[in-house]
Amino acid sequence: MGKFLSIVLIVAALAAGGAMYYLQIYGFYDEVELQPGQDVMLLPLGGDTPQPIAYSAFEAIDAESSPIRYRACFRTELTPEALAQLFELSDKNEPRNAPGWFDCFDAAALGADLAAGRAQSFLSVKNISYGVDRIVAVTQDGRGYVWHELNKCGHKAYDGTVVGEACPPRPETGGGE
Repeated sequence: MGKFLSIVLIVAALAAGGAMYYLQIYGFYDEVELQPGQDVMLLPLGGDTPQPIAYSAFEAIDAESSPIRYRACFRTELTPEALAQLFELSDKNEPRNAPGWFDCFDAAALGADLAAGRAQSFLSVKNISYGVDRIVAVTQDGRGYVWHELNKCGHKAYDGTVVGEACPPRPETGGGE
């Protein structure tokens, strides 16, 4: 009887571990529906309304379980230098990893390109979700990447420190009266 219970426990643990792995890597992600002219936007210098840029070959994934799971890839004829003349640069130069199966988004290679000056990151949308900004990076060879990054208010809100007056009020999250 002891061997049987041991086998049941081991099988249950393996099944739970496999399910947890699947849900984290594959289960929560969905493909993002293409919205031509709205998928890749950048914040103009001195402006507060993002403007679309020319792009092609757009593909993206997102998950409702977290505001920072968004990843996208695209191609553009625009160079980082030309974009820097018109749009706000970002200091976010460490892209978040994407799931291995979303193979167009290589965070390590993009991070190396950003560090070496072969790519430039731009602010796309401030507070796309509370405390989260959308970042777009473009490489010298026309590859583009998009990810979400916590901004200063997001870091404060999620680490438990007082957000303060410099941050917008948190949106109400449903619930009763």
